Amino acid sequence: MAETNVPFSDAEALEFHSRGRPGKIEIIASKPMATQRDLSLAYSPGVAVPVRAIADDPGKAYDLTAKGNLVAVITNGTAILGMGNLGALAAKPVMEGKAVLFKRFADVDSIDIELDTEDVDRFVDAVALMEPSFGGINLEDIAAPDCFIIEQRLKERMNIPVFHDDQHGTAIITAAGLINACLLTGRELKDIRVVVNGAGAAAIACTELIKAMGVRGDHVIMCDRKGTIRKDRTDLDQFKSAHAVDTTAQNLHEALVGADVFLGLSAAGALKPEMVMQMAPSPIIFAMANPDPEITPPEAKAARPDAIVATGRSDYPNQVNNVLGFPFIFRGALDVRATGINDTMKIAAAHALAELAREPVPEEVALAYGGIDQHFGPDYIIPAPFDPRLIEIVPIAVAQAAMDSGVARKPIADMIAYRAQLRARLDPTASVMSLAFEAARSNPKRVLFAEGEEPNVLRAAIAFREGGFGTPILVGRETVRGQLAELGVDPADYEVLNSRNSPLVGRAVDYIYAKHQRHGMLRREVERMVNQDRNTFTAAMLALGEGDAMITGTTRPFSQSLAQVRSVIDDEHGTTPFGITIIPGKSGTVMIADTAVNERPTDDQLAAMAIRAAAFARRLGQEPRVAFISYTTFGNPPGRHIAELRDAVKLLDSLVTDFEYEGEMGPDLALNHEAQLKYYPFTRLTGPANILIMPGLQSANISSKLLRALGGGNMLGPYLMGMALPVQIAPMTASSSDLVTLAVLASGLAQR
Repeated sequence: MAETNVPFSDAEALEFHSRGRPGKIEIIASKPMATQRDLSLAYSPGVAVPVRAIADDPGKAYDLTAKGNLVAVITNGTAILGMGNLGALAAKPVMEGKAVLFKRFADVDSIDIELDTEDVDRFVDAVALMEPSFGGINLEDIAAPDCFIIEQRLKERMNIPVFHDDQHGTAIITAAGLINACLLTGRELKDIRVVVNGAGAAAIACTELIKAMGVRGDHVIMCDRKGTIRKDRTDLDQFKSAHAVDTTAQNLHEALVGADVFLGLSAAGALKPEMVMQMAPSPIIFAMANPDPEITPPEAKAARPDAIVATGRSDYPNQVNNVLGFPFIFRGALDVRATGINDTMKIAAAHALAELAREPVPEEVALAYGGIDQHFGPDYIIPAPFDPRLIEIVPIAVAQAAMDSGVARKPIADMIAYRAQLRARLDPTASVMSLAFEAARSNPKRVLFAEGEEPNVLRAAIAFREGGFGTPILVGRETVRGQLAELGVDPADYEVLNSRNSPLVGRAVDYIYAKHQRHGMLRREVERMVNQDRNTFTAAMLALGEGDAMITGTTRPFSQSLAQVRSVIDDEHGTTPFGITIIPGKSGTVMIADTAVNERPTDDQLAAMAIRAAAFARRLGQEPRVAFISYTTFGNPPGRHIAELRDAVKLLDSLVTDFEYEGEMGPDLALNHEAQLKYYPFTRLTGPANILIMPGLQSANISSKLLRALGGGNMLGPYLMGMALPVQIAPMTASSSDLVTLAVLASGLAQR
């Protein structure tokens, strides 16, 4: 039920999975492995010590190995997404993707395992034998009825959490939405009448969970392809027969007469408008067929304006998305070393999600999902998948339920401290970047791509358009259309502006000439600039409102692109442009400024950068702590080129600021708060710095590029700030994915 409905081309998907290191996951060492001593401790002979400790006390495995934060994502490929039985090997990209989601949302390490067997006994034996390796087992994409048998037998044999997400993940999110839908319509779970269309793994799991939560068994009618599941049917297996009821209804149409709730886990179009019209007042409809629902929300609302509707799609309200559940459920279960995931824990997760949806929606989440007045109500009964509060709400509920139900082997004594630990696991920048992409989809803009003939830029423009982030406008010659066709898209879908013959050239010349005519520039010079330089022409198009934002930079140095753009677009009033590079790290996100523009900034410029960077950090969900960086710390050792840094600090001292700052100091000290307190107890920082203001362009630019090269490219930016209009200048080495990210960021700036 996690359909995101973000379009893309087959070529883009294949390129994403194949570029660089093939696949989506890798294994890295969590301890230093640089010296012979490191290796001796990691392996022989040092490894013998933890071996003996675990042999004496098996529980020590959680303290001395990765077991306690390691989940296996396991399948045999018999039910891959909506594509059916394509085999174990074909399922590997999906399982790798699941592993990525575990890490991204809840900092759970996971490894994918594809078992090439459809024999239940062999599958169960293989998984059960791996219990010493993992802290939990996430089963995925296994066809019914084998999935029921496999999960039950593994639960009986294993003493760690076993969870089939296709069943229980969907059930938990559905239950959360049902709780809130009943609250909004004045219903009690014990009174509602439910019709479940579909009798597969997810449908049966949803039915079992809502019954465990108080829905009466005789109030639930399940339907399969042959009609209602009745006690008089003789063709039912043990899993369907458990939900058979006495009813005169023979089919879905008859079963829905007077029903309060429709739970659809079946096929597109299965629920007709005339069926919705015969349901009870204020009907609750969960149409979760993937990728197309049993009925679309507009169709359901047209039949019954009083209906509350949820689907599995992100382009409709109330998305039932499993990513709201499984990462956080495992997070809580692992943290208390639970022996399993029981109904108590599932119900706790459902209630936690329901309660979160009733809380005020953070501004950044509301804006990202297009709802200026987004709040709890018929169109918001389930939290948004990228709500940053999920990491600290759901695991706590699950962990507490595990303790209350007696399956926790390591109870948590201090829940306040645990909440802080959970919050620290989430990279706020990654969360906010996800929200930025959602915001772009909710409020798409027209983005000018200045270097429209470059293959990399074309791929980015295609991805930007097909991802639903906005409309790309390509600046280039008409040959661009042939390149688009070669890349497998319809050239007619793309607007191309040629700076030599576009009817807009005259307006561009008039605009720039009016700007520079009293500074010695002749009109024929402007005409030549507009005709020959795409940055100049594109910047003029942006200034004239022909686009909302602009992307350039891949064909020439950053400084040259910036100079051309600044000849047309002014700096933001009272500000000198500068660049921020964002470096996501394991211990948090750090930003470096200025990595792009000012070779030797003045004290005024350094102070202004700190103020703007602090505001930018807050937009990314961080509490800013600024350090002015130097090779010297508070004058030790003495040296040159530190006066500007000191004067910038003094200037901030004279202003009213709402963020922490300190300096001048070395980067090693700035990022080590314990060392700050030990050697410089007067520090004004309350934690490691997350914004590093460098003394000059050389140090900032070299540092960021070195970190990018050594860190495998896991960086964002430089993100250009301080222009009057939204312009982003990419590095010449930027990938098409980097360009899409910058285009989305530029779109966000255009919205603001």
